[in-house]
Amino acid sequence: MDTTGDTTGTLGDTTGTLDEALERLHSSGPERNGWLSNHGPMAVEALVRHGRSSSVHRWLDHYGSKLEDMPEPSTPVTASDWREALGDPRRIADWAVYFERETAERPWRDVLAEWWPRLLPGIAGGATHPAIRVGHAVRTLLTGEETGPRVTELAHALGYWAARHLPLPELRTLRPEATAAAALDAVPAVPDQSGGILDRLGRLTAFPAWPGATADPEAARAQLVELVTAATHRYASHGHGEPVMLVHAATAPNAVLRTLPALPRELWVPSLGAAWAASAAVTAAYTPAEAAPYRPTTASAEEIFERAAAHGDDHTIKFTDTALDIGDPIALAAAVRSIELNEPFL
Repeated sequence: MDTTGDTTGTLGDTTGTLDEALERLHSSGPERNGWLSNHGPMAVEALVRHGRSSSVHRWLDHYGSKLEDMPEPSTPVTASDWREALGDPRRIADWAVYFERETAERPWRDVLAEWWPRLLPGIAGGATHPAIRVGHAVRTLLTGEETGPRVTELAHALGYWAARHLPLPELRTLRPEATAAAALDAVPAVPDQSGGILDRLGRLTAFPAWPGATADPEAARAQLVELVTAATHRYASHGHGEPVMLVHAATAPNAVLRTLPALPRELWVPSLGAAWAASAAVTAAYTPAEAAPYRPTTASAEEIFERAAAHGDDHTIKFTDTALDIGDPIALAAAVRSIELNEPFL
């Protein structure tokens, strides 16, 4: 992809490209083919974030052919009956309209703080994509201007999460593990690794006891950083188990981490628990029987993201974005591994 003339970077978009791209995408629904997620808003946010704004519209020209129009709303979601609509994917458009109205009438942070604890138990819904989309939207609002398209993007992301809200089954608790990396290694694989993620989530049996009990928001944040780091590192040696799906073991908790600064501190500890559940669930559903060696990389972070952008796969772009948040040698090697394992899009 041509990146000549980009004037964007990690502090936000200075070209208007992100808002243009989001406006293009908001006529599309959050899913296609009945259940596949629309990754467009997340991928373009990552591209702009890393100074690739000039490639965004060409990427969308290719990706847009996959998308479907936003469904027509049916029955309005209201403050009195929202529980009946929670977790009903037939109400995707109704939920989008609801959150558009809520974020138009109140500050987006207030809406997020009210709904975050309601949505957290269903973080696995939509294969964790709705929560990841919220994380990208919040990062944009925290680091740049609060424009109409960016607030609308948060509304659509929250609506998608509400429509796909899916609590995990009751699970046994295994012995405690001292670190996030050890806990992910100890997650039992689902006994039958066939079918889609909904089938596999229904076969979950138990998770290790991690993290330990804490009431300290800062400790919870530190453990969340540890979890994102461990899941990113693990992809370097285990991503071959399912190269697309296993990226979410890292990108889902990272979305939660990105959202913390916009939330009241009393929500940070439960956020850690939900992020762990999401990462462990994806790990259990797709972990391979054995680890594989990986090659260290001498490429810089900028070079690796340029490769990911040229590769064009939406999951690869988003995972590389998360790996660059970690930024250490194993995380960079994991990003390169995702480029190698996933099919190119462009």
